[in-house]
Amino acid sequence: MDGAVNSLIVVVVLLNFFALGSSQIGIVIRLSAIQGILLGMMPLLMEGTGEIHVPLLSLATMAIKGVLIPYLLLRAMRDVKIRREVEPLLGFIPSMFLGALGTILGIVFSNHLPLAPMQKEYLILPGAFSTIVTGFIMLITRHKAITQVVGFLILENGIFIFGLLLLKTMPFMVEIGVLLDLFVCIFVLGIILNHIQKAFSSLDSNKLTSLKE
Repeated sequence: MDGAVNSLIVVVVLLNFFALGSSQIGIVIRLSAIQGILLGMMPLLMEGTGEIHVPLLSLATMAIKGVLIPYLLLRAMRDVKIRREVEPLLGFIPSMFLGALGTILGIVFSNHLPLAPMQKEYLILPGAFSTIVTGFIMLITRHKAITQVVGFLILENGIFIFGLLLLKTMPFMVEIGVLLDLFVCIFVLGIILNHIQKAFSSLDSNKLTSLKE
């Protein structure tokens, strides 16, 4: 199953580049949804169905990351009638370049970390580092609040990939707790998006600088 997991991680990394290079917010949301489904498949491929918490974790991941949260974001996007990320702080091509640099650094770092032999067979660390860097770039360089929320979601996807190294030792309640925390955070961010839209008739986070104490 090592090859299947590594193949999924490679696809996740490629989706990172597509997300960094796309100005269409709907496409970026759908890319994050595909990532969520792929991430949900990884625990099953790594550990099988021998322990009940593994398939439950996979189903919860695919349901929350791959279906529920993207649905809420797409609905928010339709409600506020925005489609594109215009003039980001960092252009799309430079963003992709930084994402590639993060992937290369992840490969270099993973070769110097004291991992267990089984862990070295996977591309988990490079994939996790690349995904975290992608999410961070989207958080700090995009103007639209919805795109920043997607950046947070992709960043959390990277943390989830990193957590696969601890799949055998992490208690099930901790794993599910992380997913629930993510869902609650996205829910709160949705409320914030609604208030930003009502206050400024826009989801450009730069307009928040006009707030006065």
